[in-house]
Amino acid sequence: MTPRHKRLALYLEELYERCNRRELVSPDPLQFLYRYEAPEDREIAALVASSLAYGRVATILKSVETVLGALAPSPRAAVEQGGETRWRETFASFRHRFTDGADVAALLDGARRVVSRWGSLGGCLISARRECGSLTGALDFLIAALENGRPSSLLCRPQRGSACKRHFLMLRWLVRRDEVDPGGWDGLDPAELTVPLDTHMYAVCRSLRFTRRRAADLKTAQEVTQAFARLSPRDPTRYDFALTRFGIRADMEQEALLAECRARSTKERVETK
Repeated sequence: MTPRHKRLALYLEELYERCNRRELVSPDPLQFLYRYEAPEDREIAALVASSLAYGRVATILKSVETVLGALAPSPRAAVEQGGETRWRETFASFRHRFTDGADVAALLDGARRVVSRWGSLGGCLISARRECGSLTGALDFLIAALENGRPSSLLCRPQRGSACKRHFLMLRWLVRRDEVDPGGWDGLDPAELTVPLDTHMYAVCRSLRFTRRRAADLKTAQEVTQAFARLSPRDPTRYDFALTRFGIRADMEQEALLAECRARSTKERVETK
């Protein structure tokens, strides 16, 4: 690591120590995962919470609460015992922006099929990782299994070029383990994670000059992940939570962070190629 990389890494590490705290999670769909001690329940909750993580935060939290409330007390047991017909009836009046109850029913039934075949969502992902040789490829396999030939507003596949922010977010939650990310998928390596590139993180990465790309797509997500990996090779998504607090929480202004990132990037430029 070059001296300039070290200085930028120290800044980000300071931000991590200050902001990567459980009390700063809310409002964030991640907060729902803390309800579940059992990994098999937590992974279903993570699938639901991350898949619905688009739109206004207040709406996301309300929608996730509605779905997980119907799966209480054990999301895994509910998924195993339910079926698409039952979930269509349960969520007949559900609406979350472009997502309706039929989408939720298909997602839960897809989870049932995956759990039935591989034992868990994580089991499917780990098996696919061994076969295809990359975590991104394994994620594409898992999403394809969940879709079962029926594309949905709740699912997106990396092979289509999307940044897949919601699904990479789920991976971060379940593969990493620290004060914020609860983990649960211990057979996967955090070094292989891809940065969940939402509008907040894209703005940060542009300010840090980690990318010059105009589109927040998969290629951009991979490019900024490479930049973070130069600073934290074993854990490239380590700073994701801390950096995205700004602009999500009302008491943490994003523009102040972006100004600091721009000021530092003029001195600490991290090359991505």
